Amino acid sequence: MNCIFRIISVGTPMIKRLSIMKKTFSTYFSSFKIKKVLEWVVFSALLLFLGILMCNTTIVKRTKNMTYNNLYEIPHNKVGLVLGTIPKLSNGAENPYFTYRIDATLALFEAKKIDYVLVSGDNNNSNYNEPQAFKEALIERGIPEECIFLDYAGFRTLDSVVRAKIIFGQEKITIISQKFHNERAIYIALKNNIDAIGFNAKDLPTHLGFKTQIREYLARTKLFIDLLFGVTPKFLGEKIEIP
Repeated sequence: MNCIFRIISVGTPMIKRLSIMKKTFSTYFSSFKIKKVLEWVVFSALLLFLGILMCNTTIVKRTKNMTYNNLYEIPHNKVGLVLGTIPKLSNGAENPYFTYRIDATLALFEAKKIDYVLVSGDNNNSNYNEPQAFKEALIERGIPEECIFLDYAGFRTLDSVVRAKIIFGQEKITIISQKFHNERAIYIALKNNIDAIGFNAKDLPTHLGFKTQIREYLARTKLFIDLLFGVTPKFLGEKIEIP
């Protein structure tokens, strides 16, 4: 602060001295405020990063050895829960995540690792129907229609997993999706007393699925917030029996 007084000479008029001091103090405190704001921004960003990392690490560790890549190693469960996704991308091309989940479901069914398929997905309007798209693709690939059940209220992964138990009466399921998705779904199942394993559908190379992976990190963080506040499925409804 000594610099404030050094720049004011003895012969400087009082009004001018006060003006110089006012500007100097203003500049000093403005810089101080900016520094404090930047410190809080950096601190908050660090906390957010650590929180995201902790949520991801917790899910990975808790679901270790609960997903399978090998068709012949995975145990049998009566019902396979397929997590929905859009069949087509915005450019009209086929969505590989959709195709690979169809492939994985068919492989499990043909190997008699599941007896029934429960397809859960979004059905928010007449032009967007994930479960129906999966059903049509599965029937086309050879799975009998009577072995396929649809859950039209699987708006989120949490809804799909919890409804599999509450609405469809399944306390033991094989979840079918990509590994990153299976891990989160299994964690939800564990928190809802559902005995779940996952069969990993083929994934995309990292450079192609980068945006999806980023969204998954955020989805895992949101999951912990949902669990903290006891979030439940958007819709429930009447129970549906799977033989």
